[in-house]
Amino acid sequence: MIPGRRRITFLSKKTGLPQLWSWDAETASCEQVVELPDRVMDANHSPCGSQTVIGMDYKGNEKQQLYLLNNETLAVQELMVSPQHFHHLGGWYPCGKKIAFASNRRGPGLFDIFVQDVETKQAEVVFRHEGRCVPLCWLPDGSGLLILSDVTNVVQSLYVLDLRSDEVREIGVEGAGDYASVQVAKDGTGYLVTNAAENTMALYRFYTDRAGAAMLVHVPEWDVEEAKLSPDGKWIAYTVNEGGISVLNLYEVETGASTAVKLPRCVIQSLSWLSEGELVFALKSPVLPGDIWLYRLKDETFQRITTFGVSETIQHLWQEAELHSFTSFDGVQVPYFYYGPNRTERTGLPGGKKAPTVVYVHGGPESQIRFDFHPVIQYLVSQGFNVVAPNVRGSMGYGKTYLNLDNGRKRMDAVADLAWMVKDLARFETIDTGKIGIMGRSYGGFMVLASLTHYPDLWAAGVDIVGISHFRTFLENTGEWRRKLRESEYGTLADDSDFFEEIAPLNHSRNIKVPLLIFHGRNDTRVPVSEAEQLYADMRARGQEAELVIFEDEGHQTEKMENHIALNTKIVHFLKTTLGK
Repeated sequence: MIPGRRRITFLSKKTGLPQLWSWDAETASCEQVVELPDRVMDANHSPCGSQTVIGMDYKGNEKQQLYLLNNETLAVQELMVSPQHFHHLGGWYPCGKKIAFASNRRGPGLFDIFVQDVETKQAEVVFRHEGRCVPLCWLPDGSGLLILSDVTNVVQSLYVLDLRSDEVREIGVEGAGDYASVQVAKDGTGYLVTNAAENTMALYRFYTDRAGAAMLVHVPEWDVEEAKLSPDGKWIAYTVNEGGISVLNLYEVETGASTAVKLPRCVIQSLSWLSEGELVFALKSPVLPGDIWLYRLKDETFQRITTFGVSETIQHLWQEAELHSFTSFDGVQVPYFYYGPNRTERTGLPGGKKAPTVVYVHGGPESQIRFDFHPVIQYLVSQGFNVVAPNVRGSMGYGKTYLNLDNGRKRMDAVADLAWMVKDLARFETIDTGKIGIMGRSYGGFMVLASLTHYPDLWAAGVDIVGISHFRTFLENTGEWRRKLRESEYGTLADDSDFFEEIAPLNHSRNIKVPLLIFHGRNDTRVPVSEAEQLYADMRARGQEAELVIFEDEGHQTEKMENHIALNTKIVHFLKTTLGK
């Protein structure tokens, strides 16, 4: 929300590239705020609403640079630009004269905290850190900053930096865990979500002047995933992730009572308050592409305030997902979403006829496939494919115990989950288990390659998107700061190189019996393009069937609309050819 105005801003790809858009509550109008030459990654409004800091990277490299937007004239000027470095925005000083950000100027893996005057553009280092950290927000009186420091990829520490004394104090909840939705009210009371003391994420009240916190909401089986305090401090809107589906709740600060808000099954993200009694958020489901919705507390009504996801020509093709689970090799219950197209209506095939299936593996690995809109999945379903999207061990959303089941030398247990899932799919009359393809992005790409090399007889085709072909070469060539965080989960170069050699898809690529389609972005700063190039070269030298497509203007994500279209069109053609559709 833009302070002092009944206007919200959000990012949309409507023009083909993520850009900043706004919705005005007074006129109910929606428009693009400004057109920038590359992907907008972040936007943060000044306390008075007159200026906005915008973060933009270059061709997908994720090295965000900072620009200052005048909200009246819409003029944009450089604020902090150093193309070889990362910049993570940390919010505005209460009077609107300064901002805080983190950057790795001192070294590739060393992120220090800077404070910059937005008028003079002078910046100074206020905190030096031997690792990755980000400023979250200023204290209400401007005397300090809240800082989140990464310990591992899923564990952080929360600190208060006193800018008057340079003292740094750890606060928050005792224990090791993830932190989210950290915010401080005007009176200095803080709220956050963490799993530091529990297996799942819980909502806490914390204090900026001392360690410790008071638990407000905990759902033992599921994560409280996001929370947002209302402007008057009376309500906290929060969501609970129940197996990939969001449940929206309102917590009354004075009484401690929670009330669930009735919604259809969906995924809710980016909670924000338009006013004391109006909550806005992004809502998605398999049949509802992302739009912004408004909820009025007084009359308990909803309003869809953007219609970017409306498509009268194709929305009748979109299919809901069914939630299933299976028992893996060691008794672990593994959930998955199943999308089965209505073949009689959609493709003219006889009802009940078996059809080819695509297994879609999410990245992370500490991520989660959700009950939201996945364009590539819906595209495949509309073409008559079954699609199965699992949350194998190591996925988020099911507690720390499940999250850690694939760490280190347990890595291949997650790959085994996929093999056991194929057995479970045999119970569906509509699935032809002789025609199952597998695709995935990033860590999901590794899962594709590991499945094709270690369980080669289960698959009929593979699609690897920005995947890892060898953990040793990945760790050697990824960003220095990322290497440290990833070693905490994958294993270290010093101690686990023998295991990396043992499981590496690159070392077992001779086992691949099916066609493989590989995609990568040239500017990927997470998984270097060399991971794709070395695998492709190895397979082609042996005469195996493989194709490599490199997007010269993308990084780890595929952001440009024309590249999305090219990628998904090629994937569907490839799968139709290889799976016999």
